[in-house]
Amino acid sequence: MQVIENFPLKNLNTFGVAANAAWYVDIRDEDDLQLLFAQDRWKDYPRLVLGGGSNMLFTADFSGLVVHVKIQGIRYEVKGDDVLVTAGGGIVWNDLVNYCVDHGFAGIENLSLIPGSVGAAPVQNIGAYGVEFQDIFHSCRAFEIASGRIRVFDKEDCGFSYRDSVFKSALKGLYIITEVSFKLSKIFKPELTYGAISDELQKRGISNPGIKDLSTVVSNIRVSKLPDPATIGNAGSFFKNPVIPEAQFLKLKSDFHEIVHFPADAGHIKISAGWLIEHCGWKGKVVGNTGTWKNQALVLVNHGNASGKEIYQFSESIIESVHAKFGILLEREVNII
Repeated sequence: MQVIENFPLKNLNTFGVAANAAWYVDIRDEDDLQLLFAQDRWKDYPRLVLGGGSNMLFTADFSGLVVHVKIQGIRYEVKGDDVLVTAGGGIVWNDLVNYCVDHGFAGIENLSLIPGSVGAAPVQNIGAYGVEFQDIFHSCRAFEIASGRIRVFDKEDCGFSYRDSVFKSALKGLYIITEVSFKLSKIFKPELTYGAISDELQKRGISNPGIKDLSTVVSNIRVSKLPDPATIGNAGSFFKNPVIPEAQFLKLKSDFHEIVHFPADAGHIKISAGWLIEHCGWKGKVVGNTGTWKNQALVLVNHGNASGKEIYQFSESIIESVHAKFGILLEREVNII
């Protein structure tokens, strides 16, 4: 383990934004964390835990310590039809999905091709196509920075809600997730409620899909809508889908009959942020070095030389535009650094 000074982060964030960290260290196991934070200088030093760099936007250099979690390893335990899969926090998320699909472990296939790392998934409570991370979560191990102890969090401990968890709120910055365990199944029960999945399966003539079929279809849908960060810088969905009171939704629907929406909890409706942004005229728009993706207005992109500040200001313009037209205040899903 080596702590490196003035480390470039451009290749470690999927927006491809130029930024430097005052200090950088990569972590290969829990012992590395013990050694690092045994040094008193780092315990209270500003720090940023980095996984796949897919859910953040650097608007400036980071004047602290970047802790890059690279812990590897996947193992599993089968009990009847239940499968407990445990993966290191540094595993690429889609590598874990492919591993589970290849082994016939069901429940995770709708989350195919989401960028990022395993350790970041509980923080964000990632989700897509009718499935959320919390649906398959069993527990995670996390290093407590102040004490140097390892704590195991179960589902109730994590306070999951839509794109949120206790690791983004009450316990933000206090723990580093080292590994995550998932409760999957050998019995495949496909989640097909998301419209595009059923349509795509029908196009392919698949009436009785298997795990690999569903994973492939989800991946193809994502590829058709979302740009590859290796080709053009982006962080996937930049904004959360807003959840509004049902009364507010009914008023909006009377003015905008085609508004795309989904059920949420009692008395609330989830609105498609992409639809709102597109209907404010932003889809495919280019402003300077940034813009929205041509196939999905929810995705902000770096056309090559955008700074983090430029992308942030562009997102501000979108927020103001949507609020002025629909009275809805969009919330960024991406972390602003």
